[in-house]
Amino acid sequence: MNDLFGNQKPTPSEAKSPPRTRSAAEGPPRQVYTVSQVNTLIKTALENNLPGRLTVTGQISDWKVHASGRYFSLKDERAVLPCVMWSDKFEKVKFKPENGLAIFATGHVDVYPPRGRYQFYVESMEPAGVGALQLAFEQMVKRLAAQGLFDEAHKRPLPKFPQRIGILTSESGAALQDIVKSIFDRWPCVRLCFYPVPVQGEGAAEKIALAIKDVNRRNDRLKLDVLIVGRGGGSLEDLWAFNEEVLARAIYDSKIPIISAVGHEVDTTIADLVADARASTPTKAGVVAVPDKREVLEKLAVMERRLAGDIGSRLALGGERLETICASAVFKNPLLPIRNRQQQLDEAGGGVAESLRDMLSAAKDRVRGMYEQVVKIEPHRLLGRKTVEVNEFRSRINAAMAVGLNRMGLLITAQENRLAGLNPRAVLKRGYSITTLKQTGAVIKSIADVQVGYLLTTELAGENLIESRVTKK
Repeated sequence: MNDLFGNQKPTPSEAKSPPRTRSAAEGPPRQVYTVSQVNTLIKTALENNLPGRLTVTGQISDWKVHASGRYFSLKDERAVLPCVMWSDKFEKVKFKPENGLAIFATGHVDVYPPRGRYQFYVESMEPAGVGALQLAFEQMVKRLAAQGLFDEAHKRPLPKFPQRIGILTSESGAALQDIVKSIFDRWPCVRLCFYPVPVQGEGAAEKIALAIKDVNRRNDRLKLDVLIVGRGGGSLEDLWAFNEEVLARAIYDSKIPIISAVGHEVDTTIADLVADARASTPTKAGVVAVPDKREVLEKLAVMERRLAGDIGSRLALGGERLETICASAVFKNPLLPIRNRQQQLDEAGGGVAESLRDMLSAAKDRVRGMYEQVVKIEPHRLLGRKTVEVNEFRSRINAAMAVGLNRMGLLITAQENRLAGLNPRAVLKRGYSITTLKQTGAVIKSIADVQVGYLLTTELAGENLIESRVTKK
C-alpha cells in the first residue's frame, strides 16, 4: 500500500509488530528525509492533487498590513485558512477589507517552506452578498463624510453671472456637446474653456485630479469663474473614476467652484457629494451654471417698467412742489428777506459801536486813576531803600557762612587725626607688620591660627608684601 508521497505503507500486521533493528544482511538501509525534502514532497503533492485556482468563501480575521502585502485568515465555523495577498494584487481591490467581512477569495494553495505550513495565496477578492464596487463606494462615503468633505459649510457659492466657465470632460463623448449646448442656449455671452481629460479607465481619476489642480494653479491667467467636471451615463464600473478619493480631494481643495455633472439622474458619485453644486446630467449643468437669458431679459423689462413708473411719479410730485414754492411770497418779492436782515444788522451794529465807546472810556478812566496812585507812591525811593536792605542781609549771610565753614573745617581735621590714630596700618611706619593667611585673608593672632604648610602674607609699610610658608611651629 502506497501513501500520499508514493512510499509503501505498512500492512496492519506490520504496523502492530514492534520495531526491530535491521542488519546489513536483511536488505538496504531505510530512507531518511530532511525537513526541506519533506516540505518539497508536500508542496509537490498539493500541486498535483489540488486545482490550480480555487475560490474560497469565509470571514476575514487577523487582518495585518505590511509593505509586501496583506496577511490574514479566512475562517468558518469549523476551520481557519491562512492567507496572503501581495501588494501588487491588493492594489486592484476597490473596497476596504476588514475583520469580520465575508468575502470570496480566488487564488491557489501552496506551502511556505520556512514555516512548513500551507497557505492560500489570494489573487483577487470581492465581498460576499454585495458588489465590490458598491461596498467600496459605501465605505468611501462613510469615511469622507467623517472627515468633513461633504459639509455644506465648505461649499462655495456659484456666481450668478459667470463670464468664463471651464469644462473638464472627454473630447470624444456626447457630454461635451450637451454641456456646451445647454450653456449657450441659456447664456450665449459666456466664454467656455475646454480641458480634455479621460473619464474612465485606469488612471482616469488621477488625470482629472491633476487637471483640476493645474487649472487652479493657472487661474490668475485663465480667470475662470466656475468649473464643470462630468461625463455621460454608464455602469458603476464606467463611472468609478468619479468615486476615487484622489479626485474627491482635488475637488474639495479647489479654489474655483466646481459643478459635478456625472451620469444620469439616478447616478450618484463621490464627486457629486464633494462638489459645490451637482447637476443630475451633463445637460442640466448649463441650468446650474448660468442663468436663462430669457428670464434675465424679462426681469430687466419688469425692472425697466417699474423704474419708469417710479421716475414719472417722482417727476410729477417734484413739479407740484415747484409750483407751490413759486407761488409763495418769497418768490414774489425775493429781496424782502435780505433787506429785513440788512436793517437788523444796521441796528445791531449801532448798538455794538456805542457799547465799545463806553467800554473804552471806562478803561481810560481806570488807567488814569492807577497812574496817579503809582506817582504818589514814589517807586524809585522805595526801590532804593529795599536795595540797601538786601545788601545788608547779603553781608550778614556771607559772614555767618564763613564762620560756619571755618568751624566745620576744624572739626573735620580733628576727626581725620583721630581716624589716622585708629588705623592699624599706621603702626607699620614705625617698623611693625601685619601677617595674614593668604587663602582667607584672616589676621594671624596666635600660633594656633596656622599649621605647617600654610601660605602667609606679611604686609609692611608702603603696601609692601612678603609671602612665606610655615615649615615649623
